[in-house]
Amino acid sequence: MNWAAAVKGFKTYLRLERSLSANSIDAYITDLEKLYQFADSELNKKSPTEFSLADLRAFIFWINDLGMIPSSQARIISGIKAFYKFLLIEDFITIDPSVLLEAPKITRKLPDTLSIIEINKMIGAIDLSRPEGPRNKAMLEVLYGCGLRVSELTELKLSNLYLRKGDELIKVLGKGSKERLVPIGGEAIKALNIWIEQVRVHVDIKKGEEDMVFLNRRGKRLTRVYVFMLIKELAQTIGLTKNISPHTFRHSFATHLVEGGADLRAVQEMLGHESITTTEIYAHLDKEYLKSAIIQFHPRS
Repeated sequence: MNWAAAVKGFKTYLRLERSLSANSIDAYITDLEKLYQFADSELNKKSPTEFSLADLRAFIFWINDLGMIPSSQARIISGIKAFYKFLLIEDFITIDPSVLLEAPKITRKLPDTLSIIEINKMIGAIDLSRPEGPRNKAMLEVLYGCGLRVSELTELKLSNLYLRKGDELIKVLGKGSKERLVPIGGEAIKALNIWIEQVRVHVDIKKGEEDMVFLNRRGKRLTRVYVFMLIKELAQTIGLTKNISPHTFRHSFATHLVEGGADLRAVQEMLGHESITTTEIYAHLDKEYLKSAIIQFHPRS
């Protein structure tokens, strides 16, 4: 079986059997391409069904020598294991060479967060006199107020907003096409209503985009790249030196909830984490926050 056929079959498997999103499938295929590059350059174009455990271990050494960090190596190994599981299920191989392949140990890095003051400064730096200003403010209010992933923000639909008093929820389509309901606060609702009722109504919306909340000037949904660029630009405007992204707002949302005493299970539900262990990192962040507060303010420190 050649690489092209294997990759094509794997994509179909991920879409139909695993029900993964297009973004997740692209990530798997991008990582798998590295294995193909290794086979092409180091193993005389060996086909995927000819790989042994020794070959896969040599590949891990190869990507390590390229300077790939342990977390990226672990992600690639996870993708390789999924790929060979597919080949085994489809009877392209009889023995899975990836079974004993071990991922490197990962030290959990605490994510960067923004303080409430920094978030307020960034939102305050948005120029509301410009046509895109109210939209950009609404995006950041929702990003921080609901802890969304950037793809969840750009794919948010009008039909999934419940903003009336007493409802105050949004329905989010998360990873693996899993839906969840997330509470939304007053500031985010106010910003959304201004954008939807006063500005969005004047946009010439393209066919098929009628239900999308956030649109560009041409009436099409916004890209994730635009949101990244916006946040980088606002950070620069306020002189923020932290290396931040849209995900920083999600981390900040979770951290501020935990610091305020929110239950980890509730935070897990709002973030759409499958496992509580993923959410527990914010408990560690909270401990760091408490530790720094003691050092800074306790008279005996």
